[in-house]
Amino acid sequence: MLFANRAEAGRVLAARLSAYANRDDVIVLALPRGGVPVGFEVARLLAAPLDVFVVRKLGVPGYEELAMGAIATGGVRFLNTDMITVLGLSDEVVEATTARELRELERRERRYRGDRPLPPVRGQTVILVDDGLATGSTMRAAIEALRRLEPARIVAAVPVADPTTCEEIAAEADEVVCARTPRQFRAVGLWYTDFSQTTDDEVRDLLQRAAPLWHATEGREPETRESRRWQREGENGAER
Repeated sequence: MLFANRAEAGRVLAARLSAYANRDDVIVLALPRGGVPVGFEVARLLAAPLDVFVVRKLGVPGYEELAMGAIATGGVRFLNTDMITVLGLSDEVVEATTARELRELERRERRYRGDRPLPPVRGQTVILVDDGLATGSTMRAAIEALRRLEPARIVAAVPVADPTTCEEIAAEADEVVCARTPRQFRAVGLWYTDFSQTTDDEVRDLLQRAAPLWHATEGREPETRESRRWQREGENGAER
């Protein structure tokens, strides 16, 4: 069964995360760009704040899909020192790759949140959301980077995943929620009717929509006028 789009997938995923609804220790961090429309729906239905957690893999020069480490929101960097040693990569190569990816990470962060810093996550339950898991490399990098910011609990959550990858991520996060794990997985996009690319502008728009709606409901019962407005806006808005 296919998801119509990322917004519908987010609503399905949120139902699997209902134990985290209406809690003041929960924050939803979405992985840009495709994870943000999913995360928007999860945050809306859980009455939790939403932000992005930007991760950039540090690819081995000439073999960029092979990650020797990653950098992430909050100034976090981790390196696979064993791989770096085996491949004989110099400090200069590692630092040059880091500098290049850092520029792109900073560009995206400015685009998405301007000067606003990442909300504090230390001691919080963080729900990391993406639109799916194939190899899981980006989610693994996000979990590793987020650990260094000392959240109390990391929940990796996706609407659809390769079943083997879902099991592997379960060994790295405190909890993993994969709403659907089809045996013949092949690729994330095959499980969506509309899997069109999410743009930077759409990411920024969803974050801007989520921020005032979250603050309007903060400290109130879920069924206030403002929270109902949030629900209507999420249901009526076009998928970003």
